[in-house]
Amino acid sequence: MPKTTPFHPRLATHNHPQIWEDWSGYLSAPRYQYSEINEYYAIRNSAALFDTSPLFKYRFTGQAVRPFLRRVLARDIQSCAVGQAQYTLWCNEDGFVLEDGVIMRVAENEYWLTSAEPNFRYFNNLAKNQAIVVEDISADYGILALQGPHSRTILNRLCADIASLGYFRLVQTTIADCPVTISRTGYTGDLGYEVWISAENALPVFDAIWRAGRDYNLIPIGTTALMYARIEAGLLLIGVDFHTARYAWVDAQRERPHELGLGRMVRGQHDFIGKSAIRAATPRWRTVGIAVDWHNYERIHREAGIMPPKEGVLVQETMSLYRPNSNYDYLGYVSSFCYSSLLKKHIGIAKLHPDYCAVGTEVELEIGVIRKPEYVLASVAPLSFYNPPRKTA
Repeated sequence: MPKTTPFHPRLATHNHPQIWEDWSGYLSAPRYQYSEINEYYAIRNSAALFDTSPLFKYRFTGQAVRPFLRRVLARDIQSCAVGQAQYTLWCNEDGFVLEDGVIMRVAENEYWLTSAEPNFRYFNNLAKNQAIVVEDISADYGILALQGPHSRTILNRLCADIASLGYFRLVQTTIADCPVTISRTGYTGDLGYEVWISAENALPVFDAIWRAGRDYNLIPIGTTALMYARIEAGLLLIGVDFHTARYAWVDAQRERPHELGLGRMVRGQHDFIGKSAIRAATPRWRTVGIAVDWHNYERIHREAGIMPPKEGVLVQETMSLYRPNSNYDYLGYVSSFCYSSLLKKHIGIAKLHPDYCAVGTEVELEIGVIRKPEYVLASVAPLSFYNPPRKTA
């Protein structure tokens, strides 16, 4: 039987289509309304509540925890002070990415880490014979992601600690007399917060946030609206934009940080697992943004006698890229693709040969039009298509 998150009793009543999907063994809603576009605009225009509880959660404690994490994580944890968070990743000995996640330093010798895939055995094996304790606290906490331009106002009605909370900072406070940990983080590329709540306090805290957001058009959102937002923000998704090196058969299925556009993670002077292999390797491709030429896209569809698809276009699988006007000279592929209702264009996250990654470089994207391959003109764009100042202000 699938599991339910601590917030399921409340969220189930808002799921009008009554459609559920599996996320790491938990019931998760792709959408709560009949139109995911309404949910998407809640992220950009008002406030949205997303249940991110199915993420795996780990607690690291001990006197030697910081040196341990400096060795395990590619991004140097040395600069992460108490009350701060970091987006990070970890690699194998060959420098290929195992996974990414957000780590929070909640106390002097205590860190919490989230990941999309199970990693407890991996971290626990590395911690053996060291003064480190690794705990799987996945079932102990629920996490609510409150995202959107009104998210700060809503939380500020419940706890005064939020008004001055900086980007990728966290605070331990209370909501409805229940202890919570709030980080200014999220997966939407917008202003947002994530609230960690112990499972036994999940419902009273949910109710308090829901009441506080009533005047700000707060609605729950599903995974589909979240995918539109994260593609616009250029945020990668494991299993789509990259795959863990742990389960790959060959190196062509594995990626190093520079190939994912995450080279900034490995600039520290500390020694970490995979560092020497990363420094010695030459990137085989790079991760970039792709923007489709709308006029070309529209012409191809109209010549086929159909309307060009816009709203609802979301593809999270391989779409090949070629050199324009060539005999199918393969350059790379798009891994995530959607129509941005806000930007009024089709955009994607792509992997391209390093020689073709300059912004403005033209490529051809293979799409299907009435079950026939067609080639639409596109160009390389900065990976983040949407980055409002309020996100970090």
